[in-house]
Amino acid sequence: MVRKHVTGPFVLPIRDIIHRSGEMREHSIDVPAPAKWGEGLVSVAEGEPVVVEVRLESVHEGILVSGEIDTEYTGICSRCLIDIAEGLQVEFQELFAYPGEEEADFEVQDDHVDLETLVREAVVLALPFQPVCQPDCPGLDPVTGERLADNAGSQPREPLDPRWAALQDFTTNHDDEAPRPRG
Repeated sequence: MVRKHVTGPFVLPIRDIIHRSGEMREHSIDVPAPAKWGEGLVSVAEGEPVVVEVRLESVHEGILVSGEIDTEYTGICSRCLIDIAEGLQVEFQELFAYPGEEEADFEVQDDHVDLETLVREAVVLALPFQPVCQPDCPGLDPVTGERLADNAGSQPREPLDPRWAALQDFTTNHDDEAPRPRG
């Protein structure tokens, strides 16, 4: 059997811990994202730094991979449509099973594990579905289309319903001076 030597930023060697339950190795990966990750309002841009702190543990069934990913996503706020950029931290844990009879999502390949798919999936699943620039973002004015956060000091004027237009000039601050009918 000819073994291919696979390389890549997310490929980690495990030759020294294969089938040695209890053995552990730690690695730190700091690479640019190889492609754009994510398709919604936000994504991790190609070339964005991705830092992965990972621990490989040999267990009976394979190699248990646990770690934390640190990167940044960019995109637009789902409420007010301004550009946003936020840090993203994701924890993950997955078993890379030894090749065999049982079906597994991830498998040990010869003498290495390739974490790229695992890292990409963890990041994409952690991206917010409806990202916001701030938790209480008021969004856009439905009439003018302006950002309501920009007009925080002034009270937005409610659109006047034409049925109430006749009462627009009526005010309650002159009621004390108005004559009242006596009964």
